[in-house]
Amino acid sequence: MSDETTNGAAVPAEATAPAFTVEKIYVKDVSFEVPGAPAIYSENVQPELQLNLNQRVQRLNDTAFEVVLTVTLTCKAGDKTAYVAEVQQAGVFGLVGLEPQAIDGLLGTQCPNILFPYIRQLLSDLIQAGGFPPFFLQPINFDGLYAETLRQRAEQGGQGELANVEPAGNV
Repeated sequence: MSDETTNGAAVPAEATAPAFTVEKIYVKDVSFEVPGAPAIYSENVQPELQLNLNQRVQRLNDTAFEVVLTVTLTCKAGDKTAYVAEVQQAGVFGLVGLEPQAIDGLLGTQCPNILFPYIRQLLSDLIQAGGFPPFFLQPINFDGLYAETLRQRAEQGGQGELANVEPAGNV
């Protein structure tokens, strides 16, 4: 049946309003390594941090997308690696009745903004549990990153929306 009822009146499915929903938020993968423990704790050197951020989108079906935000943080003390922390925070998001450009924008901006506080907290907890001082991941401007992605797509002549969406494969 393609009709829904609203207050007893039938409404055609095509007339339903656009919707953006958060279906599930979860940790997909976590890794924390302290290769030089316990000697690394006595190092008295200014640590050097390297942060890598990645986002992956996978279409699960016509209306659901998995967005995975990955942060890898490597801390070096001199020429030794103090720790490496990697967190993949994921979410399944429902997008119904939206134009492809709107879907692309939500997947590139709102979804990572929703996942960010979770990944930030988990990363901080991992590092402290590893015996290191707290690390506070600074806010990330996902709108700016998305704008840069659009600019790069335009330069490459790839005007197609959802260019960053992987096919679902076997889900």
